[in-house]
Amino acid sequence: MDSCRSASCDVREAVRAKALSIGFDACGFACAEPVEQWAVEQYDRWIAARHNDCMEYAARYRDVRNDPRLLLDGAKTIICVAANYLPAKRQPAYAPQFALYAYGRDYHEVLKERLLLLASFIAKTTGCQSRPCVDTAPLRERYWARKAGIGFIGRNNALILPGRGSFFFLGELVTTLEVKPDEPYSLTCGDCHRCEAACPGGALHDGTALDARQCLSCQLIERRGDLPQWVAAAVGNRVYGCDTCQLVCPHNRNTMPTTISDFAPSEEFLSLTHEDIACMTPAKFRRLFAHSAVRRTRLDGLRRNAALL
Repeated sequence: MDSCRSASCDVREAVRAKALSIGFDACGFACAEPVEQWAVEQYDRWIAARHNDCMEYAARYRDVRNDPRLLLDGAKTIICVAANYLPAKRQPAYAPQFALYAYGRDYHEVLKERLLLLASFIAKTTGCQSRPCVDTAPLRERYWARKAGIGFIGRNNALILPGRGSFFFLGELVTTLEVKPDEPYSLTCGDCHRCEAACPGGALHDGTALDARQCLSCQLIERRGDLPQWVAAAVGNRVYGCDTCQLVCPHNRNTMPTTISDFAPSEEFLSLTHEDIACMTPAKFRRLFAHSAVRRTRLDGLRRNAALL
């Protein structure tokens, strides 16, 4: 087509079908526009209260975070996708526990490859440009996924896909393609507070934004240097991240494992012991986690966490 400005419903559904065919479990469309004022103010309060803690990057690029059109000239639409990462095989209960999202290949790599395929399809079909984002640009992923009708944001701050749960990675294409947006999700957690009651660090408070100062995932993964004293009593058998708020969520009762082979763990990973981590060499860490999200905590961080167990 000569212009990207007004694509038909057929084009929109063709893009959605293509997204599903290349491995995404959900795909929705939202208008590329400034973030609503209530959401801007809510996020600003979160930063002002220092609830982002050691995640200093969360306070940067406020202008882009509040207006995704700054990510791509002529942006008209944000295409939001979700990919199931729930592994079919898990570590034994006695092993040092890694968050389920880190079992397989780094989601940044996996989702970006698929988003580039989707961007190429859009370019060939419509001539429109697209910019892929996978937790790397200052884009409010859960906000836009809700606007695109993929799911709703739960009290645990995770995006929940009704009937399918919250064990999903999110990705986006900011694109010059203009299509009719999907209806936002209006469902909420209602009177359920299980995640808040179960959170080991007490990081969740009555549906408000997570307090990273009290979140085990943030402390075990993001923090450099010494951990706060409270972590030792709350860490349990966790060595990288924490899934408690998702594991207790009723929406995750009947989840299905992922069909994306990249997210399957290796047998070497599943067999890791406390001793393996304590004695791990830099060379083994690089080999085992060369394409893993675990690289983020680095070997010294992983050893630091394991020393608490």
